[in-house]
Amino acid sequence: MNRVEIRPGGPLKGKIRVPADKSITHRAVLFGGIARGESRLRNPLRGEDCLRSVNVLQDMGVRIEDRGEEFVIHGRGLHGLREPGNVLDCGNSGTTARLTCGLLS
Repeated sequence: MNRVEIRPGGPLKGKIRVPADKSITHRAVLFGGIARGESRLRNPLRGEDCLRSVNVLQDMGVRIEDRGEEFVIHGRGLHGLREPGNVLDCGNSGTTARLTCGLLS
């Protein structure tokens, strides 16, 4: 029988960039909108569904800056959302509709 010796290596160092994710982008935008202050969402998924969540929050008074590689979300706090001037348009995004209903309830 052969003997194998495994010694601890050094610490891992570096950066990793994970692919954009639809589920995380939706939720990060919504949580950022009800957080107080500034949130930065790096590498958001820019699909139509996720952009619907951005638009819905903007319609409720949340300022969201698109800086290319990131969204900067200026949250209004848990009770800071404003009543929109029109119907919230979730488009074809069921996720936006479901999460927004939960958020507003």
